[in-house]
Amino acid sequence: QLQLVESGGGLVQPGGSLRLSCTTSQFTLDYYTIGWLRQAPGKEREGVSSIRHNGDSVVYADTGKGRFTISRDNAKNTAYLQMNSLKPEDTAAYYCAGSLFGDPGLSSREYDYWGQGIQVTVSS
Repeated sequence: QLQLVESGGGLVQPGGSLRLSCTTSQFTLDYYTIGWLRQAPGKEREGVSSIRHNGDSVVYADTGKGRFTISRDNAKNTAYLQMNSLKPEDTAAYYCAGSLFGDPGLSSREYDYWGQGIQVTVSS
């Protein structure tokens, strides 16, 4: 079973940047569409961005357009979410999720494999 591990979260001031990484040591990520989703306290989990397994298609939620960039390096078995111009409302636990040969999407239901999540806090 695919196990995903996120890294790169933490505390950042408003306007700052973070880069989240998602990797696995068990299998190649080449065949998995990767999504980033987040969940703030008291709110439902929401999709942030997704990238197709071969990298030829990406989608973004409106909340991150122009500020977030998703990418992947299959040679390094890693997917990334670059987050710039961070706002306090971006504070949430961020999850990396995988779907075998899936289409990129923002719904939790589209993903079968999940990381443990990593906290991102945007605060001065």
